Amino acid sequence: MTNPSQAAQADDQEAITASHRAAGVRRNEQIYRSGAYSLLARLLRSPPDNQVMAQVSGFAKVEPVQDEMAIAMSMLGLSASTSDPKAVDDEFHALFIGIGRGELVPYGSWYLTGFLMERPLGRLRDDLAGLGFQRQEGVTEPEDHVAALCEVMAILIEEESSVQVQSDFFDRHLADWMERFFTDLSDAGSAVFYRAVGRFGAAFISLEKRYLSMPV
Repeated sequence: MTNPSQAAQADDQEAITASHRAAGVRRNEQIYRSGAYSLLARLLRSPPDNQVMAQVSGFAKVEPVQDEMAIAMSMLGLSASTSDPKAVDDEFHALFIGIGRGELVPYGSWYLTGFLMERPLGRLRDDLAGLGFQRQEGVTEPEDHVAALCEVMAILIEEESSVQVQSDFFDRHLADWMERFFTDLSDAGSAVFYRAVGRFGAAFISLEKRYLSMPV
């Protein structure tokens, strides 16, 4: 027969084990979230090199269960494994650079106002300064570029900023337009490999909206 002291110790041990298990799950969630943001930033900042394409090809092993995120990851991996790097480079330039401008304009101000360098960019700069981010010398891209915003989210996660800080930044600067950008990317006429990037990005941002809206 177990005495009360032993029962209390068992309960304490079970609570500690459950706490450790929950902490492990949360760490894995943050690693996944940071990795997804970092990958999107890399794919949208410049054309991916062979190393990045090889990394993304590994997603083809993801079991495409009835879940949009898993399906999008698997499709991205399959697309990377069958894409020619030179063709992807040409695709990137057609989509985001072009002659004068690319097929898509990957900036928050453009999506929110129809113009570049508008008020949303000013608010973003104020918030970045408040979070301690400084603009690097030699960088000419406005801070509301989709890749730059994904990089900021990855850093906030990696530096273990509170969920509230992450949620506030996401709601103020990504939530109102980034999923729409990725949907446009998946539908773009010049997109082949980047069609899968768009589907992956849209699925991930949709997941982030739900994740960051959950009570802490």
